[in-house]
Amino acid sequence: MKPAPFEYVRPRSLAEVCQLLAGDEDARVIAGGQTLVPMLAMRLARPAKLVDILRILELSGICEDNGAIVVGATTRQALAERDPLVQKSLPLLAAVLPWVGHPPTRNRGTVGGSIANADPSAEIPLVAVTLGADIEITSPDGPTSMPADDFFIGPMLTAIGQGECISAVRFPVWTHKRMGIGFHEISARRSDFAFVSAAAQVALDDDGRCIEVALGIGGAGERPLKLDMAQLVGTDLDSKLLSDAVAAATADLETLDDLHASAAYRRRVALTLGKRALEDARDRAAGRKPQGAAR
Repeated sequence: MKPAPFEYVRPRSLAEVCQLLAGDEDARVIAGGQTLVPMLAMRLARPAKLVDILRILELSGICEDNGAIVVGATTRQALAERDPLVQKSLPLLAAVLPWVGHPPTRNRGTVGGSIANADPSAEIPLVAVTLGADIEITSPDGPTSMPADDFFIGPMLTAIGQGECISAVRFPVWTHKRMGIGFHEISARRSDFAFVSAAAQVALDDDGRCIEVALGIGGAGERPLKLDMAQLVGTDLDSKLLSDAVAAATADLETLDDLHASAAYRRRVALTLGKRALEDARDRAAGRKPQGAAR
């Protein structure tokens, strides 16, 4: 199929982007186009105007700023995957990026595009929610930001308003000496959309006790969710404690029921993968090789 007719605009600045978006409620932003272009071809999306932001220099790049790694919205996923700063300071993001689509799509897909698309099973939004990232947004009134947990509302639905454009994602950096990460997902084939995924990050003190922990679940519900693991702080994170904590956090989890997996299956898998991700993160923080970790 071919897309419905649309106007194509390539603005030269972020301010011009916001003006174009504010003036036309049927305008859509395009950067990598790895999701939008197929939707256009199948006429699942029919924007009156496409605003191409890919060549706006201020929207691209990766830098360190005040205890955070800031990733520009149009930064290619493949670039972030190979970036030394991401690998050093954001190991969880570095670990999940190889599971985002396929190499050809990561070569064109952007970090901000994945955030804006808000697919519940997408790995980059999961990391953003798990680590408590801030989504930086620019509007005609100027820049602002909001926590990733507030930005994602539902499947393909975000809190971004008309005239607003994602400019960057600010990921907080953990500075603990002993830190580890864990990531697991279940899908029909590697790089397909995940039925359920789990991302964890753990920091330990010199005695092996937890001083900070984060666990997020993706794919199971309508949006990525960060689970409350505060009860694990100060403990030695033995497997029984981890299992009990994840079981309590997922007991009332509202999971999706569709052709790919039942709600009950997703709840069981969320529990299993959540525990495995935490165990892997604990073991890596302690300097041990995770047992049976495939990721």
